[in-house]
Amino acid sequence: MKARLIFATVLLVLVAVFAIQNATIVEIRLLFWQVAIPRAVLIFLMLGIGIVIGWFMRAMFRIVRDGSKGKRT
Repeated sequence: MKARLIFATVLLVLVAVFAIQNATIVEIRLLFWQVAIPRAVLIFLMLGIGIVIGWFMRAMFRIVRDGSKGKRT
C-alpha cells in the first residue's frame, strides 16, 4: 500500500511539473472555430481522446472476434 502511495505522489508531482512547464497558451484553428488554451490542456485532451478511441476500437475488435467465432461452429 505504501508503494502505491509513493508511486501516486511521484506521478502527481510529474504531472504538475509538466503542466507548469507547458502553460503557454496555444491557438487552435479548425475551419471556422478558433480557441486558445494552454498547451498542457491540449496535450491531456489529445491523450484522453486517444484513450477513448483505443478503448472503443478494442471493444469493437473484441465484438467482431467473438461474433466470428460463433459463426464458425
